[in-house]
Amino acid sequence: MKLKWYLPAALICAFLVSAGPSAALETLGKQVILLDMTTGTILFSKNADEAMTPSSMSKIMTVYKLFERLKDGGLSLTDTFSVSEKAWRKKGSKMFVAVKSRVKIEDLIRGIIVQSGNDATIVVAEGLSGSEGGFADELNETAKQLGMKNSNFLNASGWPDPGHVTTARDLATLAIATIKNFPDFYHYYAEKTFTYNGIKQGNRNPVIYRNIGADGLKTGHTESGGYGLTASAIRKDRRLVLVINGLPSKKARAVEAERLLDWGFREFNNYALFKAGETVTNAQVWMGDSGAIPLVIQKDLILTLPRKARRGMKVKVAMETPIPAPIKKGDVLATLKIEIPDRKTLEIPLVSGADVGQLGMFSRLGAAVQYILWGESE
Repeated sequence: MKLKWYLPAALICAFLVSAGPSAALETLGKQVILLDMTTGTILFSKNADEAMTPSSMSKIMTVYKLFERLKDGGLSLTDTFSVSEKAWRKKGSKMFVAVKSRVKIEDLIRGIIVQSGNDATIVVAEGLSGSEGGFADELNETAKQLGMKNSNFLNASGWPDPGHVTTARDLATLAIATIKNFPDFYHYYAEKTFTYNGIKQGNRNPVIYRNIGADGLKTGHTESGGYGLTASAIRKDRRLVLVINGLPSKKARAVEAERLLDWGFREFNNYALFKAGETVTNAQVWMGDSGAIPLVIQKDLILTLPRKARRGMKVKVAMETPIPAPIKKGDVLATLKIEIPDRKTLEIPLVSGADVGQLGMFSRLGAAVQYILWGESE
């Protein structure tokens, strides 16, 4: 038997669609990550694992905990939480809740997302966990479950504290989890205004006011950490997630966020190569009751690649041929290899799409004689 690289010419032509490095990109942001949510491909990264002050972007985690309780039925949007004096006295951006009043969950969601109310986050923390400290413990447990490896939450609002840290990558992980896990509640992040106690406030997220497909998530600012934004935008069937932090001004935050999202949509595209269960090629079978067997891919294969590098990708199948019978459906028989310039070669297993039985003794003898006389048929 010999190692063969085989893919029908028609398939090769169909899938030489893209690859290659993107042009260099500069940004004022100190910590940045931009990724495609469908494939998880990172389009741009700068200090994405560097510890940073999340400021009010950490409120996404506080809202995440509310969404969890709403989804599992532990809360309803019309339930209420009471306002403590601690919550009422909290400084910074406020929802302006009244002390000893009770506030509906839906109003608290809007008060946190739209108005960035520090007071509202304490109401939620105390309502869900009894205290802000206990709530912070819950936030950290959830962060671990989500795979946020470099985050530590000490409060519900993102109030500055040397030990309250996260990373751009972790915030992107949180944003993706929010969008995927709570499709019925994510729409609150796109709301532009909210009025509570007669006070109307606008959403601080600059990109939702621009015609770029943005629908979330949350801004943040501290003197030490600068201006930041966790954002997401969708165009057609593509969704990008951006986290950018350490910017010098609100204007820079708005400009850089829009520019990076535009760049990601413009310079990259998603290419669907194969659907789950699709036959990639056929393999010859040795001593089987069928002379060939389909090799199928188990999962959808979609690649996010630079638009300008379409001709750089090579698709090959590596396998030992012919494959001896018997063969069971689902057996791993080959490897689909996708070579992309300046990237690690992707290797995806291909499995048998059917069962193939072994020939009977006399049929095997005849096949063996034919092989001796004529060699392997091509």
